[in-house]
Amino acid sequence: MLVDTVVGPGRLVVDAASEPRAVLVLGHGAGGGVDVFDLEALATALPPLGISVLRFEQPWRTAGKKVAGAAQGLDTAWRAALDVVAAGWDELPLVVGGRSAGARVACRCYAFPARGVVALSFPLHPPGMPEKSRFAELAGVAAPVLIVQGERDPFGTPAQVRAALPGREVVEIGGAAHSLGPTRKADDATRRAREITGPVARFVRELVGI
Repeated sequence: MLVDTVVGPGRLVVDAASEPRAVLVLGHGAGGGVDVFDLEALATALPPLGISVLRFEQPWRTAGKKVAGAAQGLDTAWRAALDVVAAGWDELPLVVGGRSAGARVACRCYAFPARGVVALSFPLHPPGMPEKSRFAELAGVAAPVLIVQGERDPFGTPAQVRAALPGREVVEIGGAAHSLGPTRKADDATRRAREITGPVARFVRELVGI
Protein backbone atom coordinates (compact mmCIF):
# COMPACT_ATOMS: atom_id res chain seq x y z
CA MET A 1 0.00 0.00 0.00
CA LEU A 2 1.57 3.28 -1.12
CA VAL A 3 1.61 6.23 1.26
CA ASP A 4 1.88 9.72 -0.22
CA THR A 5 4.09 12.06 1.80
CA VAL A 6 5.65 15.45 1.16
CA VAL A 7 9.04 13.74 0.88
CA GLY A 8 7.86 11.16 -1.64
CA PRO A 9 5.83 7.95 -1.60
CA GLY A 10 6.44 5.41 1.13
CA ARG A 11 4.86 1.99 1.50
CA LEU A 12 2.92 0.06 4.12
CA VAL A 13 3.37 -3.70 4.13
CA VAL A 14 0.32 -5.21 5.82
CA ASP A 15 0.25 -8.57 7.60
CA ALA A 16 -3.32 -8.67 8.84
CA ALA A 17 -4.76 -10.83 11.59
CA SER A 18 -7.82 -12.80 10.54
CA GLU A 19 -9.60 -11.54 13.67
CA PRO A 20 -7.69 -8.36 14.54
CA ARG A 21 -7.77 -7.01 18.09
CA ALA A 22 -4.89 -4.52 17.79
CA VAL A 23 -2.49 -3.07 15.25
CA LEU A 24 1.28 -2.63 15.57
CA VAL A 25 2.97 -0.19 13.16
CA LEU A 26 6.73 -0.63 12.78
CA GLY A 27 9.42 1.40 11.03
CA HIS A 28 12.73 0.08 9.72
CA GLY A 29 16.28 1.20 10.39
CA ALA A 30 18.81 3.13 8.35
CA GLY A 31 20.72 0.02 7.30
CA GLY A 32 17.89 -2.16 6.04
CA GLY A 33 14.27 -2.31 5.00
CA VAL A 34 11.08 -3.86 6.30
CA ASP A 35 12.26 -7.39 5.49
CA VAL A 36 14.97 -7.65 8.17
CA PHE A 37 14.96 -10.51 10.67
CA ASP A 38 13.14 -9.00 13.63
CA LEU A 39 10.47 -7.18 11.62
CA GLU A 40 9.79 -10.29 9.53
CA ALA A 41 9.57 -12.39 12.70
CA LEU A 42 6.99 -10.07 14.21
CA ALA A 43 4.98 -9.91 10.99
CA THR A 44 4.82 -13.71 11.02
CA ALA A 45 4.21 -14.39 14.71
CA LEU A 46 1.79 -11.66 15.79
CA PRO A 47 -1.15 -11.87 13.33
CA PRO A 48 -2.18 -15.36 14.59
CA LEU A 49 -2.41 -13.75 18.05
CA GLY A 50 -4.86 -11.10 16.87
CA ILE A 51 -2.29 -8.35 16.23
CA SER A 52 -2.09 -6.97 12.69
CA VAL A 53 1.44 -5.82 11.82
CA LEU A 54 1.98 -2.89 9.44
CA ARG A 55 5.57 -2.23 8.41
CA PHE A 56 6.25 1.24 7.03
CA GLU A 57 8.92 1.60 4.38
CA GLN A 58 10.31 5.14 4.38
CA PRO A 59 10.23 7.04 1.06
CA TRP A 60 14.02 7.00 0.69
CA ARG A 61 13.92 3.22 0.75
CA THR A 62 10.93 2.98 -1.60
CA ALA A 63 12.84 5.18 -4.04
CA GLY A 64 15.79 2.78 -4.01
CA LYS A 65 18.19 5.11 -2.24
CA LYS A 66 20.88 3.68 0.03
CA VAL A 67 21.12 6.52 2.52
CA ALA A 68 18.34 7.66 4.85
CA GLY A 69 17.20 11.25 4.75
CA ALA A 70 17.26 13.82 7.53
CA ALA A 71 15.34 13.21 10.74
CA GLN A 72 12.73 15.84 9.91
CA GLY A 73 11.83 14.06 6.67
CA LEU A 74 11.68 10.67 8.36
CA ASP A 75 9.36 12.04 11.03
CA THR A 76 7.14 13.74 8.43
CA ALA A 77 6.78 10.55 6.42
CA TRP A 78 6.06 8.49 9.55
CA ARG A 79 3.27 10.85 10.58
CA ALA A 80 1.76 10.57 7.11
CA ALA A 81 1.81 6.78 7.43
CA LEU A 82 0.08 6.99 10.81
CA ASP A 83 -2.62 9.18 9.23
CA VAL A 84 -3.27 6.39 6.75
CA VAL A 85 -3.39 3.85 9.56
CA ALA A 86 -5.79 6.05 11.52
CA ALA A 87 -8.11 6.20 8.53
CA GLY A 88 -8.03 2.50 7.72
CA TRP A 89 -7.65 0.85 11.13
CA ASP A 90 -9.33 3.41 13.38
CA GLU A 91 -11.39 0.82 15.24
CA LEU A 92 -8.31 -1.01 16.57
CA PRO A 93 -6.04 -0.09 19.49
CA LEU A 94 -2.71 1.18 18.16
CA VAL A 95 0.87 0.48 19.24
CA VAL A 96 3.83 1.97 17.36
CA GLY A 97 7.51 1.17 17.15
CA GLY A 98 10.41 0.22 14.97
CA ARG A 99 13.99 -0.94 14.91
CA SER A 100 17.05 1.27 15.33
CA ALA A 101 16.43 4.57 13.49
CA GLY A 102 12.80 3.53 13.12
CA ALA A 103 12.53 3.24 16.90
CA ARG A 104 13.92 6.76 17.24
CA VAL A 105 11.29 8.06 14.82
CA ALA A 106 8.49 6.28 16.69
CA CYS A 107 9.67 7.78 19.98
CA ARG A 108 10.10 11.31 18.63
CA CYS A 109 6.66 11.23 17.02
CA TYR A 110 4.80 9.42 19.77
CA ALA A 111 1.28 10.77 20.33
CA PHE A 112 -2.18 9.65 21.33
CA PRO A 113 -4.03 7.44 20.37
CA ALA A 114 -1.02 5.09 20.37
CA ARG A 115 -0.88 3.08 23.59
CA GLY A 116 2.89 2.57 23.71
CA VAL A 117 6.14 2.03 21.82
CA VAL A 118 8.12 -1.08 20.87
CA ALA A 119 11.79 -0.08 20.45
CA LEU A 120 13.91 -2.77 18.80
CA SER A 121 17.67 -2.19 19.00
CA PHE A 122 17.30 1.41 20.09
CA PRO A 123 20.56 3.19 19.14
CA LEU A 124 21.24 4.81 22.49
CA HIS A 125 24.50 6.28 21.18
CA PRO A 126 26.79 5.98 18.16
CA PRO A 127 29.25 3.08 18.50
CA GLY A 128 32.14 4.03 20.76
CA MET A 129 30.57 7.37 21.73
CA PRO A 130 28.43 6.84 24.83
CA GLU A 131 28.70 10.52 25.65
CA LYS A 132 26.38 11.28 22.69
CA SER A 133 23.35 9.72 24.32
CA ARG A 134 19.90 9.79 22.74
CA PHE A 135 18.15 8.77 25.94
CA ALA A 136 15.94 11.87 25.81
CA GLU A 137 14.04 10.42 22.85
CA LEU A 138 13.08 7.36 24.88
CA ALA A 139 12.52 9.30 28.07
CA GLY A 140 10.18 11.69 26.27
CA VAL A 141 7.57 9.03 25.48
CA ALA A 142 4.61 9.59 27.79
CA ALA A 143 3.52 5.95 27.62
CA PRO A 144 4.90 2.45 28.25
CA VAL A 145 7.95 1.53 26.18
CA LEU A 146 9.36 -1.95 25.58
CA ILE A 147 13.04 -1.94 24.60
CA VAL A 148 14.41 -5.11 22.99
CA GLN A 149 18.19 -4.91 22.94
CA GLY A 150 20.94 -7.30 21.86
CA GLU A 151 23.48 -8.30 24.48
CA ARG A 152 26.36 -7.24 22.19
CA ASP A 153 24.77 -4.14 20.62
CA PRO A 154 27.53 -1.55 19.98
CA PHE A 155 24.86 1.19 19.88
CA GLY A 156 24.03 0.50 23.52
CA THR A 157 23.99 -2.66 25.60
CA PRO A 158 20.96 -3.59 27.70
CA ALA A 159 22.91 -2.57 30.81
CA GLN A 160 23.62 0.87 29.35
CA VAL A 161 19.96 1.33 28.39
CA ARG A 162 18.79 0.32 31.87
CA ALA A 163 21.27 2.70 33.48
CA ALA A 164 20.18 5.59 31.27
CA LEU A 165 16.46 4.89 31.57
CA PRO A 166 15.61 3.33 34.92
CA GLY A 167 12.00 2.21 34.99
CA ARG A 168 11.72 1.37 31.30
CA GLU A 169 11.29 -2.31 30.47
CA VAL A 170 14.36 -3.75 28.73
CA VAL A 171 14.45 -7.26 27.24
CA GLU A 172 17.96 -8.59 26.65
CA ILE A 173 18.52 -10.92 23.68
CA GLY A 174 21.48 -13.06 24.67
CA GLY A 175 24.34 -13.18 22.17
CA ALA A 176 22.62 -10.80 19.75
CA ALA A 177 24.20 -7.73 18.17
CA HIS A 178 22.40 -4.71 16.69
CA SER A 179 20.56 -6.72 14.02
CA LEU A 180 19.04 -9.01 16.69
CA GLY A 181 19.18 -11.81 14.12
CA PRO A 182 21.41 -14.89 14.20
CA THR A 183 25.03 -14.07 13.38
CA ARG A 184 26.85 -17.24 14.44
CA LYS A 185 26.51 -20.91 13.49
CA ALA A 186 25.41 -21.72 17.02
CA ASP A 187 22.50 -19.28 16.84
CA ASP A 188 19.10 -20.92 16.41
CA ALA A 189 16.96 -18.66 14.19
CA THR A 190 13.66 -20.09 15.40
CA ARG A 191 14.59 -19.64 19.05
CA ARG A 192 15.95 -16.14 18.41
CA ALA A 193 12.69 -15.17 16.70
CA ARG A 194 10.70 -16.42 19.71
CA GLU A 195 12.94 -14.47 22.08
CA ILE A 196 11.97 -11.30 20.21
CA THR A 197 8.33 -11.95 19.38
CA GLY A 198 7.29 -13.39 22.74
CA PRO A 199 7.97 -10.24 24.80
CA VAL A 200 6.56 -7.97 22.08
CA ALA A 201 3.35 -10.00 21.86
CA ARG A 202 2.95 -9.92 25.65
CA PHE A 203 3.62 -6.17 25.77
CA VAL A 204 1.06 -5.34 23.08
CA ARG A 205 -1.59 -7.69 24.45
CA GLU A 206 -1.24 -6.27 27.96
CA LEU A 207 -1.40 -2.69 26.66
CA VAL A 208 -4.63 -3.23 24.74
CA GLY A 209 -6.22 -5.78 27.05
CA ILE A 210 -6.43 -8.85 24.85
